[in-house]
Amino acid sequence: MNAPLNADANSPSPAVICSAKGCRAAAVWVLAWNNPKLHTPERRKTWLACDEHREHLSQFLAVRGFLKDVVPLAEWEARQ
Repeated sequence: MNAPLNADANSPSPAVICSAKGCRAAAVWVLAWNNPKLHTPERRKTWLACDEHREHLSQFLAVRGFLKDVVPLAEWEARQ
């Protein structure tokens, strides 16, 4: 389910799509997470979400104790 934020660095405007299975909608949210059994505390993996799947994906990660942050994609990219 992980999706790269820049799928094709050579493309002038790479398509950023939702990480939900089968969804091809544009992502507008970044769900930052980590599995504390596998990752160091500062490590962040990301899933991308459209408005429709943000809550579902967030709940999936939160139930497992993995969800660390949910931020708009534009804000996440500005941090990078």
